Amino acid sequence: MEFASFLTSLGTSFVIFVVLMLLFTWLSRKPGNEVVYYPNRILRGLDPWEGRRRTRNPLAWIREAVGASEADVIVAGGVDAAVYLVFLCSVLGILVLSGILLLPGLLPVAATDHNLKLAVQHNSNGTFSNLDKLAMGNIQEKSPRLWACVLGTYWVSLVTFYVLWKAYNHVSNIRSAVKANPQATLEDFAVLVRDIPRAPKDQTIKDQVDSYFRALHPDTFYRSMVITDNKKVNKIWKELEGYRKKLARAEVVYAESKTTSKPDGTRPTNRTGFLGLLGSKVDTIDHCNEKIKELLPKLEAEQKITLEEKQRAAALIFFNSRPAAISAAQTLHSQIVDTWSVMEAPEPRQLLWTNLPKKFYERQIRQYIVYVVVFLAVFFYMIPIVFISSLTTLENLRKLLPFLKHIVDKPAIKTILEAYLPQIALIVFMALLPTLLMILSKAEGIPSQSHVVRATSGKYFYFIIFNVFFGVTISGSLIDSLKSVLNKPKDIVKLLSASLPGSATFFLTFVALKFFVGYGLELSRLVPLIIFHLKKKFMCKTEAEVKEAWAPGDFGYATRVPNDMLIMTIVLCYSVIAPLIIPFGVVYFSLGWIIARNQALKVYVPSYESYGRMWPHMHSRVLAALFVYQITMFGYIGLKVFVYAPFVLPLPILTVIFAYICNKRFYPAFANTPLEVACQNLKEIPNLESVYNAFIPPSLRSEKLEDSNQFEGAHSQASRSTPVVIT
Repeated sequence: MEFASFLTSLGTSFVIFVVLMLLFTWLSRKPGNEVVYYPNRILRGLDPWEGRRRTRNPLAWIREAVGASEADVIVAGGVDAAVYLVFLCSVLGILVLSGILLLPGLLPVAATDHNLKLAVQHNSNGTFSNLDKLAMGNIQEKSPRLWACVLGTYWVSLVTFYVLWKAYNHVSNIRSAVKANPQATLEDFAVLVRDIPRAPKDQTIKDQVDSYFRALHPDTFYRSMVITDNKKVNKIWKELEGYRKKLARAEVVYAESKTTSKPDGTRPTNRTGFLGLLGSKVDTIDHCNEKIKELLPKLEAEQKITLEEKQRAAALIFFNSRPAAISAAQTLHSQIVDTWSVMEAPEPRQLLWTNLPKKFYERQIRQYIVYVVVFLAVFFYMIPIVFISSLTTLENLRKLLPFLKHIVDKPAIKTILEAYLPQIALIVFMALLPTLLMILSKAEGIPSQSHVVRATSGKYFYFIIFNVFFGVTISGSLIDSLKSVLNKPKDIVKLLSASLPGSATFFLTFVALKFFVGYGLELSRLVPLIIFHLKKKFMCKTEAEVKEAWAPGDFGYATRVPNDMLIMTIVLCYSVIAPLIIPFGVVYFSLGWIIARNQALKVYVPSYESYGRMWPHMHSRVLAALFVYQITMFGYIGLKVFVYAPFVLPLPILTVIFAYICNKRFYPAFANTPLEVACQNLKEIPNLESVYNAFIPPSLRSEKLEDSNQFEGAHSQASRSTPVVIT
């Protein structure tokens, strides 16, 4: 890419960002848009403009975001949001500290050499741009200047080690401070038990669980909740809730139809058949009331059957103190690994109920199968795309859908379809990929939503690193170079190192596009704004429907973190080869940090709280990116025929040692809550019955509020006279 073309691309992206930021400033002040730009504050019961004044300054939001404390972020967005901001800040710190030495040190070293000029003289067809002269490709082979590359690689590595150590320690302190909060959370008093062995013939699973834990924890055991098969009761409950929503909507429609000239209004009607288009016409309000009356006793009967007859081999155990629950979660309860597996209970809203009863070996097998599927997807993702693309060719469309023949044969339409059908197949597949990875992660038998997000994030990270970073670098996709790699596996480092310089300008433009256009759209929230107003105008009748239309969701860490990791990997790997990319990385992560703070404080609402459990995964993947950077730098310097290239080899070994030390020092406090943290004095012990009730699935909650213990079975109160049976 010529320098003029690069500047044009950069300038266009910058103008788009400025326009989107001005749109944000204007639209966020418009009446009726508060629910799109300040939903977090509204849901916390705060006025969107409380403590602030309306201003036309387009940069006022930056001052507010930067001025907020970390405690403010935790209150608004949770610990996970604060930890995500620590990640962005840490990468920003790595790039700033690296750039302080690399930019003034390496740019003059590269710019004052003549390797590219000599190459052009020997090859009349060769060309190079002004940008190329600022990269390490302009240094001649065997040149002593390559020592600058070696020292630069060491500098970036040492800076990364320092920043990550400080960040891990900081996040660990945040997690322990919040976990030691005197205001206890619901999950502090519960543990999740899986792999319950088969109960004796004279006992139910409920009896067996109660007797087992009462024997092992006689002074602290409070109550148990056996997991049940809720498939049928969930179906009835969802149907009941659907009719309740439909009734509320119909009543609003009926009320709006009453006018002065027509005080009786018009009662809404609908058809009872497929999609409300077929079947007999009925009065919607009467029909919904009849269905609700019909489903209530049906639900109650199915709840009783579920609790008594559909108990499964998993349970939630409740204790009367936080230290007792934490101690139980970290205690080995059985000498057999595949029975009585105990762990800290996730939040009630996080539990994946269908995964809880899955047995130990079933989970292991599922995990290995998913890993194999993901491995094949990472390396051979082009196969399904090619297959889908082949189905979408005009010739196959004529065969599969003969009635389209007259349409697709028209010259104008034929030209458009031939140009865009394959690209559409790729776009659709890539859009579906995060959802597919989420489904695969859930299929492993993972018990909580936050764990699924972490697993999905890891899979997505490896996918985009191999198929975006490596794919673009090595001739468009790994699949193109697969034959040579399989024949000579050792050549992968050489192949990557040789391909990196040629992709430098592409990645410069890519990073600029990501932070200017990507973050501009994130800040302006144009798409959510348009969707909300369309839904409100044409689809929403009740307040609940309006609230559902503007519900902001959470940060979406499953895709957001891997995409940030991709940018970090790109900038790290090019930090020495093309140091000019460092300022672009600094702008990306500084803008990302500011905008993410704004969104955490005002927009996104956490759907769960894992107290920073994502951080060890972020940390390990930053080190993975650093490892790739060190290996590619060794290969790149080696390609320059520099005899001292092996001096880079200790760095990957240091990275592995550093990762091992961090894992041993910090990770145990993330995998389990330390007892010294759990033993902090509680301000007051919550009502244990309310803690228990919070974990009851919605479909099993009693419709009779005054009778929460009307059912026996899986949710019955344990008897003190339960016989002690330990198996």
